[in-house]
Amino acid sequence: MYDQIADTGGDRASQLFKAAERARRGGQTRRALALLVAARSTAGDNAPLRARAELRRGLLLLSDGPVADAHQTLLLAAESLGSHDVEGAEQALAAAAEAAWAAGDLTAYLQTLERPARRTADGTPPTGRPEGPAAAAAPWGAFRAGMRHVVLVDFARAAQELEPLLAAAARTQQPGALLYAGRAALVLGDITAARRLLGRALAAAGAQGVSEPTARILEFLAYAELRAGFHQQARAHAEEGLRAARRLGQRNIGAQHHALLALVFSLVGADSATEHHAKAALSVAQPHGLLQVSTMAEWARARADLGHGRAEQAAVRLAPLLRPGPRRGHFALWMLAVPCLVEATVLAGLDEDVTDMVDLYAEWATLGADPQATAQLTRLRALTAREEDCDTLYQRALAEHEAAGGQFEHARTLLSYGMWLRRRRRPLEARQQLRAALVGFERCGALLWEKRTRSELRAAGDSAADDDVSALGRLTPQQQRVAGLVASGATNREVAARLSLSPRTVDHHLRNIFSQLGVRSRVELALLMNGDRTERSGGSGGENA
Repeated sequence: MYDQIADTGGDRASQLFKAAERARRGGQTRRALALLVAARSTAGDNAPLRARAELRRGLLLLSDGPVADAHQTLLLAAESLGSHDVEGAEQALAAAAEAAWAAGDLTAYLQTLERPARRTADGTPPTGRPEGPAAAAAPWGAFRAGMRHVVLVDFARAAQELEPLLAAAARTQQPGALLYAGRAALVLGDITAARRLLGRALAAAGAQGVSEPTARILEFLAYAELRAGFHQQARAHAEEGLRAARRLGQRNIGAQHHALLALVFSLVGADSATEHHAKAALSVAQPHGLLQVSTMAEWARARADLGHGRAEQAAVRLAPLLRPGPRRGHFALWMLAVPCLVEATVLAGLDEDVTDMVDLYAEWATLGADPQATAQLTRLRALTAREEDCDTLYQRALAEHEAAGGQFEHARTLLSYGMWLRRRRRPLEARQQLRAALVGFERCGALLWEKRTRSELRAAGDSAADDDVSALGRLTPQQQRVAGLVASGATNREVAARLSLSPRTVDHHLRNIFSQLGVRSRVELALLMNGDRTERSGGSGGENA
C-alpha cells in the first residue's frame, strides 16, 4: 500500500492518511500508526493535515498503546488544531483526559480538563457552557465542566454542570452524546439512569452502523450493571465488548473488559476464570500504563479471596492499593474498594488499625456520589464498633439498604450481621439474617457468596439450609426480616418498632408471608425459619396473623 502511494505525487500525505484510516478500521493498529507517521512527515506545509494525523495517532495509542504517550500526543494535536479546528481540538483534549484517567494521573487529568480548546481574540479562554441542544452536539464541554468538580470533590456543583448534558440526552440519538450522559449519571451515583442511557447509546450505535464506540459503550454499561448488582448482565456485555475490542484492535479497551470480567467471576467462584481474566488484563495494563485496569484486576483477586474466606490474603492484596505509596491504585477506585479492605482486615483479626479508612469512607459517603455508600459505611462502623453498639448499627445499615437498593451489598450486610450473631451464640437470629443473605446472593448470581453463606448457615445449626431456603427464597428481604423477628417471638408491634414500620404494614407483610410459605400460624413459621424439618400438623394452635 505504501509503495503504491509513493508514486501519487503531491497528494501523497493525504493518501497515506486515508490508507491509515482503512488500516485502523480493519483493526491493524501497528500498520495504521506507521502510515500516520509517514503522512505527518510528508505533509510539508499542510499544517491541518499534520494536526489531523497527530490526532488520529493519539487516538490509536489511547486504544492500543502506552497511554502516557497517547496523552502527550493528543495535547500536541490539540495545540495544533486549536487555531483552525476547534471541534478537532476538543476531541483531542477529551481523548487526552481519557488517557490521563486511564493512567491514574490525577494532576494531568485535572490540568487537561482546565485547558481550553481555543482562545478568543484577546487571548483569554472562552466562557460559558453548552445549553439545550448544544449540550448534545458538543457533549465534551459539559462533561469536562462537570468532571472538573467531581475531581475537586464538589458533587453538588458537578451535578449542576452536568445537568444540561443529561437533559439534552432525552432528545438525542447520538451515541457519543448518550455515552457522555451515561457516564455523567454514573459518576453522580444514578446507576439506574446510567444503565438506561448507556443502553440507548448501544442501541443507537447499532442502528446507525457505528462500530467504533461500541466496545467503549459496553465497557461503561457492564460497569454500571456491576455496580447495580446485575452480575450476569455485566458479564454478557463485557464479553460482547471484549469481542468488539478485538475486532477493532483496541487492546486497551479489551483489557478493561478483561478486568470487568475478572470482577464478575470473582463473585461466582470461578477461580480459574477470575485468574485468567486478571492476567489477561494485566498483560496489557502493565506495559501500557493502565493503572485503572491494573487496580480492577487486583481488586477482583482480592474479592475472590474474601468470598472464599481468605480474609488475610485479601487484606494483604488490597492494602497497598488503598494506602499511600508506590503501589497505590487508581484514584477512582479507592473508595469503592475500602469496604472490602476493612472487612478483610477485621475478619482476619489483624492488628492494623482501619479507623482512618472508615473515617475516609465516611467523608466519601457524605458527598452523595454513591447511593449505597451510607449503608456500607454503617456496616463498616458495625464491623469496627464496640460490642454493645454492633447490633444497633447492623439494624440501621439494613434499613439504609432498603432505601438505597443494590442487592449484592445488601446481602453482604446481612451476611456480616449473621456471622456476628453466630459468633455471639445467637443462632436463631443468625439463621434469620443468613437466610435473607442467601436469597439476596441467589438473586444477583453471586454464587461464591452463596456458597460462603450456606457454610455459615450450617455452622449456625441449619442442617436444612439447602432445602428450606428455596421456600424462603420467595420472600423479599423485608419479608425475610419480618418473618425472622416473628419466628423469634416478637409481636407485630415489636416488629414494627424494630424495623421502623407501622403495625398495619407488618400485619400486611405477615399475611403475605403465611400465604407464600404455606403456613397458618406463628408456630409453623418458627419451625420453618428455625430449620425444623418435622412434618407440620394441620392443627397448630398458635396465634394467627
